[in-house]
Amino acid sequence: MFACCKPARLKPAKPKEIDSSVSGMAPSLTAAQFNQRDNLPDWRVLLGRIEAMFLAGSFEQAAGFAKQVAKAAESAKHHPDINVRYPDVVHVVLTTHSSGGLTEADASLAATISEIASSAGFASKPLGTQLVEIGIDALDIDAVRPFWQAVLGYVGEPPDTEGGQVDTLVDPLRIGPGVWFQQMDAPRPQRNRIHLDITAPNDVAEARVKAALAAGGTLVSDKRARAFWVLADPEGNEACVCTWQDRG
Repeated sequence: MFACCKPARLKPAKPKEIDSSVSGMAPSLTAAQFNQRDNLPDWRVLLGRIEAMFLAGSFEQAAGFAKQVAKAAESAKHHPDINVRYPDVVHVVLTTHSSGGLTEADASLAATISEIASSAGFASKPLGTQLVEIGIDALDIDAVRPFWQAVLGYVGEPPDTEGGQVDTLVDPLRIGPGVWFQQMDAPRPQRNRIHLDITAPNDVAEARVKAALAAGGTLVSDKRARAFWVLADPEGNEACVCTWQDRG
C-alpha cells in the first residue's frame, strides 16, 4: 500500500479565535470549483488551501503590503497566514479555519488581496507556491507518533472521526512541514520508510516530475496521477509530486 498527500488532512491548527463569525457561514468551495474561476489568476489550490506569492519591489514595501492585507483581513473577519521574505516576497495562505477547507470567504478575501497588490503595481508569482509534507510509514502508528511529536514540538491534528486515530502532526505555528503516518501492513526493509510529499500547483506538477526524472530520478508509479506521482532518487529515496486533482 502506498499513498501520498492524503486528501483533506493537515487542516491548520485551530487558533483560539476561529473565524466563525463570517467564514464559518460561508458556502464551501471545492478545489475544482475554485480552479474553474478565471478572476483569481494570482492564486493556486494546494490541499484545502489557496496560496499566492507577490513581489513587492522592496522589503519595506512588502511589509507595508502585509499590513494592508492584515487590515483587509480584520475587516472581513477572516485571517490568512502571511509570510514576508527578504528581499521583497509576500506569501499568503488562505483557508477557512473553522472548516479546515476552502469556502467562498477565502475566494472573496483572495480577490481583495489581489486588488491591493494590483493597485500597488506588485507582480504575482503564482507558480512559485508549494506545500511540503513528510510521510512516515509505520506498523504501529501510535507507538511511533509520540517520538516525532516530541522531537519536533508539534501537535496532533484531531482525527476526522470522533475516536479515530491521530495520524497527522502539525507545527502549531503552521511554518514547518506537516508529518503524517501511513499504515504499513507488513515490514518493508527493502524500501525507505520516510518520503517527502511536494504538493505543487496543478499547472506545475507534470513539469516538476519531468525535471526530477531528467535529474536522474526514476518513476516508481504514476498509477494515481494526477493526484500524485511516486518518484525515487538514484539510491531509491522516494518523493511524491502531488496536486489537488483526481482525488474523488
